[in-house]
Amino acid sequence: MNKIFRSTKLVLSAAFFIVFIGGVDTTYAQGTFDQFVSVPNNLPALTVAPETPTTLENGITLDVNGVASVDANAIALVSMAARQVEIAKKPKGAKSVALEIIQEKYPKWDNKTQITCLTKLWNGESHWNYQAHNYRSGAHGIPQALPAVKMEIISTDWRTNPVTQIKWGLSYIKARYKTPCNALWKKHRSNYY
Repeated sequence: MNKIFRSTKLVLSAAFFIVFIGGVDTTYAQGTFDQFVSVPNNLPALTVAPETPTTLENGITLDVNGVASVDANAIALVSMAARQVEIAKKPKGAKSVALEIIQEKYPKWDNKTQITCLTKLWNGESHWNYQAHNYRSGAHGIPQALPAVKMEIISTDWRTNPVTQIKWGLSYIKARYKTPCNALWKKHRSNYY
């Protein structure tokens, strides 16, 4: 019974999260959306056994009628993405997430010089604080996007998601300056990048 409860709880949690994500407004979102999480292909689908409502010890009744199975790969992706966001909410974690993204998407930057330049650049902009906000200019987040709404190209959760901010900041640097060192040089020269 306890095993069925855990499976049912997992399925319901995943279903709630998927419904929640489906309700996110992407009206202004554009561009390509990449995932930086790798999941093994051999994970099995989770199957919910009971077809009748289950009454738990605390009197709560779970009705999973119509839910046959949930793809374990999808659950693993959601779980890993959520963990990456939680890690990136601290400056040290944000740096490690940025390094992972650089290794995956910008391999030419994966050297000490470019990483040092990016670290100096974003230390000066926000100290890697995803909640950093400049009230005079309106710049926001780790990369201090101006206007901040630009980050909606990646996702509409830019206000609260440091991974969205990092992805946008790295893509901005790539598109505008080619490398973090070029962006840092521009910052030193003009006091903005």
